Amino acid sequence: MSRSTTPITWFEIGTDRPEDAERFYGELFGWTFEEQGSTSGGSYRVTGAGGDNGIGGAIRAIDGTSPNYAVFYAEVADVAETCRQAEAAGGRVLVPARTAPSGLTLAHLLDPAGNHLGVFTPPPPQP
Repeated sequence: MSRSTTPITWFEIGTDRPEDAERFYGELFGWTFEEQGSTSGGSYRVTGAGGDNGIGGAIRAIDGTSPNYAVFYAEVADVAETCRQAEAAGGRVLVPARTAPSGLTLAHLLDPAGNHLGVFTPPPPQP
């Protein structure tokens, strides 16, 4: 099997019980988390999860107005083009491409079966 040029490099678990999720994944896999600050009114806790061989991820606190979720993120060369390709393949753009102040560009998609995934391009390297 050949390796993809579009690696899955991040995951996010959205939950209205972030302390329970942190405890569960910490006990189950030995993951540790570091608080990165409030996002949309809730906590955002980042983990290196897989060490040198795995991917990083985070637990996002949500306020219960949306269902709990888990989503993976694929790193792509061009987020807007990937959105166009997703629509051409029968998917849907849930959150259009947007660029954060850090330079990170991301979008959220739904596959034809309704599964949620994210795509992103990391910020450019700092000089």
